[in-house]
Parts: sequence; structure tokens; C-alpha cells
Amino acid sequence: MAIEVGTEAPDFELKDNHGRTVKLSDFRGEKNVVLLFYPFAFTGVCTGELCELRDNLPKFVNDDTQLLAVSNDSIHTLRVFAEQEGLEYPLLSDFWKHGEASRAYGVFDEDKGCAVRGTFIIDKEGVVRWSVVNDLPDARDLNDYVKALDTL
Repeated sequence: MAIEVGTEAPDFELKDNHGRTVKLSDFRGEKNVVLLFYPFAFTGVCTGELCELRDNLPKFVNDDTQLLAVSNDSIHTLRVFAEQEGLEYPLLSDFWKHGEASRAYGVFDEDKGCAVRGTFIIDKEGVVRWSVVNDLPDARDLNDYVKALDTL
């Protein structure tokens, strides 16, 4: 069960596709965060979603907002994936301890060993203000993120 809107977002510390440490709490007081969990790099629906974000990046990476995309892939896989697809926002690895951040947000599928498609809009105070969780084959609607960010 995914965490509920109105609750404090669980903090995490993950490595990005360049090996840098990213902590959710580093954005508190500074930026709203679009936290997007996706199953795996190089898969059709995931690639489509992440490339759509790439093509609309100014809406999600700006003075007020930071996009963080999380999968259970290794940082090495994410580095190649980002280079291949031209993704210039942080891809975070929830590889080890396997699925720890995904579990904290209630979006880890134990049977499949990966995160489902969960997105959480977190305000500058660290509170979840909007969320959507889709099954593995179901892409999310980017316009829903934009509408949710407009309410902050």
C-alpha cells in the first residue's frame, strides 16, 4: 500500500547514475520534488515515460521543482540508459539495499522484485501532496503531474 497524501515523505539516500549521493531531505525548504518510481531501464513503457519527461523537462526541473526518477537497476545500468536516451535528470538506483526506498513508499512488488509505477509530488516542507500508482503495464499521464504541481 502506497503512502498516503498528507504524510511526511520518507527520506532516503540513493546513488544517482553518476555515483553521486542524493538525499530527499536535501531539497527540503528549497524545492518541490516529483518522485517517480519505475520498474526497469530499457523497457518500453519506462523508456516512453522517461523520454516524455525529458521532452518536457523545464516543467519538472526548475527553480521550484526537482525531478527524481528511481528504479531498482544498478547505477551502471542507469548511466548507460541515461546516456542512450539523453536523460539529463537524476536516475536514482534503489538497487542496494534492494528496494529499500521503494518499500518505504509502498510501491515495491515483492513477486517481481521491482517498483511499480508510483509517482509522488512532495512539497518544500517534505509532505506528500499528490500521488498516483499504476500497475506495471500502465503508463502514467504526464499532464497529471503538471496539474498537481500547479496546486503547490
